Amino acid sequence: MGEMDTKVTIGRFIRKLREQKQLTQEQLATKTGITYQHLSGMENGRENFTIDILESLARALVCPLPQFIAGAFAPESTTSGITVNRDYFRPQVPLPPGMKTSHLEAAMNATQSIVARINANLLASGAKPLPEYIQGNNFSGLVSNVFCDALNDHSPYKHNSHQAYPDLINPAVKKGGKPAGLEIKSTIQIGKGGESHNGHSGWHLIACFQIEPLTGNVRFIHLMFAVLNGHSQSEADWTYVGSKVNAATGSRRTETYNTTLAGVTKLRDGSVFLDPTAVNFKRWRQKRTGAVPAYSIFA
Repeated sequence: MGEMDTKVTIGRFIRKLREQKQLTQEQLATKTGITYQHLSGMENGRENFTIDILESLARALVCPLPQFIAGAFAPESTTSGITVNRDYFRPQVPLPPGMKTSHLEAAMNATQSIVARINANLLASGAKPLPEYIQGNNFSGLVSNVFCDALNDHSPYKHNSHQAYPDLINPAVKKGGKPAGLEIKSTIQIGKGGESHNGHSGWHLIACFQIEPLTGNVRFIHLMFAVLNGHSQSEADWTYVGSKVNAATGSRRTETYNTTLAGVTKLRDGSVFLDPTAVNFKRWRQKRTGAVPAYSIFA
């Protein structure tokens, strides 16, 4: 790869990350300490750059320099065809304060890309795809963690510094003195409600994904948002499951709360992303006290 090819490759990657972060060239140039003209030239593969400038860009784009370089030069085959279809978003669905569908799209794409890169390396070395090494519930937890971190990078919602409920908080939005929060769970079970060790009140996100059989890559097919009532409230959306033994395996599950049908319905009403080629919701059960919300998939 020649010098010009290197500049073009890095420039394209800078533009890609900048657009994912929803930054203008002027905004990124200000964050980096370079001129708008110099950044524009870099993105178009015309301007030279130093390692100091790359480090500044990587910091401004919240992408550590080693990942920045690796991402820029990753083979196209590991990153192509793994973006979500934005036509499947339902923008009328209420979202947590400060959250936008563009934030979700960027985080979903980042999560799918990260898993694809891992699988590409495994398959290239003759190994099996990642899901074949990890039990189903643990793999769902891994996807949740990656997606949670991607939302931290691509939305106003940031990791809860106390490592407690909820997973993410938006420091810029407060109610009753507390920042807006968001709890996240991922699952391969289409249309499934929430499962939690605490059953708290607040915003919850359930992200459903499929696993591609040959590559082991993940593809998001359904995202649901809802404000759920905690298990201690009079109209709770959670029911206590407790610790049960699986008769087939002998394993004991941890203390758990599951959403009631009313809670599941709230989540299904809040389907902000739904792939109609993979999700058939027409016969899903519903339970609510009032009318079907105008934004619901059942409306």
